[in-house]
Amino acid sequence: MPHDERPFRPHRVVVLALDGLLPFELGIPHRIFGRPKDAEGRHLYEVVTCSVRPPGPVETDADFAVDVAHGPEALATADTVIVPASYELGPVFEQGVLTDELAAALAMIRPGARLASICTGVYVLAAAGFLDGRPATTHWADAERLQRLFPRIDVDPDVLFIDDGDVLTSAGVAAGIDLCLHMVRRDHGTAVANDVARRTVVPPHRDGGQAQYIERPVPDPQQATTTAARAWALGRLHEPIQLRDMAEQEAMSVRTFTRRFREEVGISPGQWLTQQRVERARHLLESSDLSVDRIARNAGFGTAQSMRQHLQAALGVTPTAYRRTFRTGGGQNVSTARATRPASASVAAFSKSSTG
Repeated sequence: MPHDERPFRPHRVVVLALDGLLPFELGIPHRIFGRPKDAEGRHLYEVVTCSVRPPGPVETDADFAVDVAHGPEALATADTVIVPASYELGPVFEQGVLTDELAAALAMIRPGARLASICTGVYVLAAAGFLDGRPATTHWADAERLQRLFPRIDVDPDVLFIDDGDVLTSAGVAAGIDLCLHMVRRDHGTAVANDVARRTVVPPHRDGGQAQYIERPVPDPQQATTTAARAWALGRLHEPIQLRDMAEQEAMSVRTFTRRFREEVGISPGQWLTQQRVERARHLLESSDLSVDRIARNAGFGTAQSMRQHLQAALGVTPTAYRRTFRTGGGQNVSTARATRPASASVAAFSKSSTG
């Protein structure tokens, strides 16, 4: 073994199970992080569950308990700690303070560990002071209380998740899937994350800045949808695409199409198209030897400069840095700094310029 080669060790994810937890959310990290493997078939992550007490049953919000095999000492071994939602946080919800038991458990987390929360699990991170001066999100119904209890946090009630580097927070329930897939993508690239999503039968990517709540997420069966237009656009990302071109696929006026699109997807057609082009560029940077100029054309950005600007805005890195990170076996150095709402400038994807 070369002197500088380290023995393989999977990234350890420790999930903190608290009384009143939601079984669905508890299972998300195990499902998402339990799937990825390297080329030699080794699991890239090791997932364990612990409680704040010695091993034993933890109550859920359902009619059954979960028998947890690890106590709080497991937190000291974590590379990533995930706190799912719980409906029995007591003083954390009411006064924004930790119980002695929970505080002692969190004190075991070693410096440098990545922290993440799903839904109201954010209250635990907030009460422990991990979110002071930082952006965070939670389920939209709990955001006002979170901001009131913890005024030092910049609470965004609208987004699916926020990546602030070593601390990540997500909205409720299914947004936990988006967050965990995002962490896999950040660690190991889009190909690995997309494979996990495919096996889990969920969308491979929903941007963190996507709206939590869409006024009419399920269209009336009597109404036309924008599905065909999206499929049409995905097959032509390398071409200039105008908003009217997409509207014509559904035989709608531009105004009606734009309104219907936002109702169904939660963002504007321009923002959606830019997201898809960024995803195409990421995939090609990871999986091909094409030049940056060629990838920019294939993804519909037209020029390397345009693609560089969009990747910098979306991911905080240049195309060259992104490729270097993910083509050398891991994306630990690539982090979306903050998943905020897509900038209005992304509507430029519909212009007659090189973005098409």
